[in-house]
Amino acid sequence: MRRCRWAALALGLLRLCLAQANFAPHFFDNGVGSTNGNMALFSLPEDTPVGSHVYTLNGTDPEGDSISYHISFDPSARSVFSVDPTFGNITLVEELDREMEDEIEAIISISDGLNLVAEKVVILVTDANDEAPRFIQEPYVALVPEDIPAGSIIFKVHAVDRDTGSGGSVTYFLQNLHSPFAVDRHSGVLRLQAGATLDYERSRTHYITVVAKDGGGRLHGADVVFSATTTVTVNVEDVQDMAPVFVGTPYYGYVYEDTLPGSEVLKVVAMDGDRGKPNRILYSLVNGSDGAFEINETSGAISITQSPAQLQREVYELHVQVTEMSPAGSPAAQATVPVTIRIVDLNNHPPTFYGESGPQNRFELSMNEHPPQGEILRGLKITVNDSDQGANAKFNLQLVGPRGIFRVVPQTVLNEAQVTVIVENSAAIDFEKSKVLTFKLLAVEVNTPEKFSSTADVVIQLLDTNDNVPKFDSLYYVARIPENAPGGSSVVAVTAVDPDTGPWGEVKYSIYGTGADLFLIHPSTGLIYTQPWASLDAEATARYNFYVKAEDMEGKYSIAEVFITLLDVNDHPPQFGKSVQKKTMVLGTPVKIEAIDEDAEEPNNLVDYSITHAEPANVFDINSHTGEIWLKNSIRSLDALHNITPGRDCLWSLEVQAKDRGSPSFSTTALLKIDITDAETLSRSPMTAFLIQTKDNPMKAVGVLAGTMATVVAITVLISTATFWRNKKSNKVLPVRRVLRKRPSPAPRTIRIEWLKSKSTKAATKFMLKEKPPNENCNNNSPESSLLPRAPALPPPPSVAPSTGAAQWTVPTVSGSLTPQPTQPPPKPKTVGSPVQSTLISELKQKFEKKSVHNKAYF
Repeated sequence: MRRCRWAALALGLLRLCLAQANFAPHFFDNGVGSTNGNMALFSLPEDTPVGSHVYTLNGTDPEGDSISYHISFDPSARSVFSVDPTFGNITLVEELDREMEDEIEAIISISDGLNLVAEKVVILVTDANDEAPRFIQEPYVALVPEDIPAGSIIFKVHAVDRDTGSGGSVTYFLQNLHSPFAVDRHSGVLRLQAGATLDYERSRTHYITVVAKDGGGRLHGADVVFSATTTVTVNVEDVQDMAPVFVGTPYYGYVYEDTLPGSEVLKVVAMDGDRGKPNRILYSLVNGSDGAFEINETSGAISITQSPAQLQREVYELHVQVTEMSPAGSPAAQATVPVTIRIVDLNNHPPTFYGESGPQNRFELSMNEHPPQGEILRGLKITVNDSDQGANAKFNLQLVGPRGIFRVVPQTVLNEAQVTVIVENSAAIDFEKSKVLTFKLLAVEVNTPEKFSSTADVVIQLLDTNDNVPKFDSLYYVARIPENAPGGSSVVAVTAVDPDTGPWGEVKYSIYGTGADLFLIHPSTGLIYTQPWASLDAEATARYNFYVKAEDMEGKYSIAEVFITLLDVNDHPPQFGKSVQKKTMVLGTPVKIEAIDEDAEEPNNLVDYSITHAEPANVFDINSHTGEIWLKNSIRSLDALHNITPGRDCLWSLEVQAKDRGSPSFSTTALLKIDITDAETLSRSPMTAFLIQTKDNPMKAVGVLAGTMATVVAITVLISTATFWRNKKSNKVLPVRRVLRKRPSPAPRTIRIEWLKSKSTKAATKFMLKEKPPNENCNNNSPESSLLPRAPALPPPPSVAPSTGAAQWTVPTVSGSLTPQPTQPPPKPKTVGSPVQSTLISELKQKFEKKSVHNKAYF
């Protein structure tokens, strides 16, 4: 018993201790790739947008108490993330940059209010392709000798990209594909392409644009590629590979009578062809001087060593040699140039012009205008001479005056020459522009200090030729005349001018072309007028178009176009189609009249309509512009119409007028008969409505009925053909046997209309309705039953029995009015249609007969 008590006491103490203990919360460790838990091995791309939810802290408390989450950073580091303490959602609040910070250390903690558990985590920042390649150690400048072999390495560029993976790999390209250089796309080594050479004298500097591109990668969900460019400056180093070059060739020198021995005659200049590192140059005379001249070996100055009076020749041809001296002092490349030295006397004579009789300073001639290009002015016999010798006798010839018209030959003269003047611009030598051309010949010495000169005047009298065509002052002439202009009326005057003189400037006019028959033109004045017998009509031809020709005596001509418009005159009154018009009016729907005015233009052909007479006058209104006639608004039923007239008649006669708007104005009247019905009457029978609507146009009814019959016949033929071929295929049709099919009986009171074809004008008399009796016994075995059904003929119009009672409602047949059914039934037991239909049919028949006679149509 005592042992049991101790055991119970120990168990109670244990329970009391457990009841007082509170275990700490802990995070879940969900491993790599999880987005919730304790952020173990969590990584984040550096291009993650700020504000994104990146992770969820997740943990639990053993006792099930509510827990809260926290995150903290080292005080010296940025607070990159924030956490929702209740739900553990971690949000990015700072931008990430892997190149600056590839790991982020943070302390996350979970608390149940009593216990706090903290863990240190490291978040890895993964790379995104957000960095562009960058060239290092710029600027790039290379010095390359011009004789470097093709394929040699010139330079190496280097670019780095701080991204990792493909985004950090760099390849190189040249922007200019036609460059003599090439670059290795992986190493950035620049080489001189195979077959290419460098030349210092042609190009001393080359600029190479190199592009560095990364391998591409993802940034903010898109594939991007970054690049960078740099310029490599290649300076070409000169190499001694060029011979010396003389400057200012050819060389000419002159020795005058008063030149002293030792005087400099001229100076030659040469330089090393290799401009980068030129060698020293020495000059020497090779031959040709005969001891009369010497040259300074360093300056290239040539001097005379003797008196000019002692010189035996007038011209000396010297050969000067220039030699490069290498840095070691040995001769290198050489070059030779000729030098011409002339011995001349003093300049004491100016150039002088001579004619056939001696010195002359004015020359005259006559010539036709527009001579051929390149022609020589043979009437000018001019000689120019300078009596000096050598360089003193060298002078230039030029023309002073109108430029570009003539050219003088020769332009440079030594001593003496025959002067030739050549036509340069034939079009500028125009008599109509200038009857006299004047210019000067100028001779000026070239190489003398005095620059002696002389002039001579040249006067050319131009002779006129027929070089112009008559020209109209306008390419088009437009005229307007009234159509009632009498014959011989003036239309328009045309003018053409020929600037030539004399008979060549006289112009003769003529007209031709379609439309010119009604017109004449005065051959001298150019006045166009109508033929004396011409009768113009704007309605027949409103516009005329033809050509006018101006011609000179040699047949040179030009053409202009004439447009003549006839102005309309109000000479036609409006015309109705018929003097008596018949219309059927349905209550609520207007009828329309129309008159045509054959005048050509407005307002002469604009027509206004009016009702000139009607009894009573308060029944109808008319639209003056459209010709629509309708009942006044107060009349809305046939009963209202019946109450207006004692005869209770619905057939009205109006006098209508059509008046044009011309000045003076013309008008025409016509009698209009209107038969009035209402929509209720039309709705009693579709056939009645159709006949009333087509009463004014019987051809429309004929077309509709003919189309219906054609459709029925076509369907019947198709059915019969299909039946025949089906029976023939199934061997049900025998040579001595017919298969007759029963035709269904027609519905009672069915109206069939047949338009009989006839070649006489009386064919319309057969236009009537007929009721076909039903086939009661349905016996279709007769031969006639195998034929196609034929539409019955129309019945004749019924007669109306006289009545002694109330006044009869009589309507003339020609009006197309409606007649009520007779009070007494007809003698026949069965009738087709109503009296209204019969009346309309009769009227339609009469109109059809009239149209058949006029149109010669056969149905």
